[in-house]
Amino acid sequence: APVYLQSVVEEECTGNGALACLVEGYTADAAIIPEPGEGIMSAQMGVMWMTIDVYGVPVHAAYAHTGESAIGFANQVVDCLRELEREWNRPAMRHACYAGHEHPINFNLGKLQGGEWTSSVPTHCRVDMRLGFYPGRTPAEVRAEVEAHLQRFYDAHPQRASVRYDVSYQGFQAQGCVVDTQQPVIQQLMQAHHDIAGSQPPVFASTATTDVRFFHLYGNIPSTCYGPHGADIHGIDEWVSISSLQRVT
Repeated sequence: APVYLQSVVEEECTGNGALACLVEGYTADAAIIPEPGEGIMSAQMGVMWMTIDVYGVPVHAAYAHTGESAIGFANQVVDCLRELEREWNRPAMRHACYAGHEHPINFNLGKLQGGEWTSSVPTHCRVDMRLGFYPGRTPAEVRAEVEAHLQRFYDAHPQRASVRYDVSYQGFQAQGCVVDTQQPVIQQLMQAHHDIAGSQPPVFASTATTDVRFFHLYGNIPSTCYGPHGADIHGIDEWVSISSLQRVT
């Protein structure tokens, strides 16, 4: 059978490269994405990027108490979202695939940019966050819940007449998915791992997103992640094990 190798762009921010291949008509009996892990992925999170632009009241630093700091209010907005993160992480709120996970939902404050000058109360602050959410939910549902949570916080804020915020979205608006590990192709992959490594591969539910979602949700193509062991992903000195790479390939 022919094997296609798709080397795609934007896997780390939209997944539009893999989606473009599906739109172009490429299909297959199965798809395997060699993400680091040396295990079989059974589920993955939905992921959303959101931007919150916060606006305050600028004044001279000598009279800072008469203004409203956009950075200060932005920190309160982030704290508000942390409340929702804690709520979604409660055991009663969890998707079954993540019931035993230590901390499945992560709202990552990736970027905070604000202020114009050291001696002025900041006029503007931009917050860029990455929100995780469970499989089975759509990005539209998540956006509605997050925005309603922010609105309740804002309506109760004592300085709401002096500060404001705008929410926008770009990058990931990625739905989560659950992989049926009983599919024949997944079972064959597990057996191949056993034949080489002498043990069953671990099965894990990922708290990240991958391009698997496109094949699974839109292409009706059995798919999962299976790759070498690695560590420090998106950190300093990200690496994969060469011996593991040889073993899984």
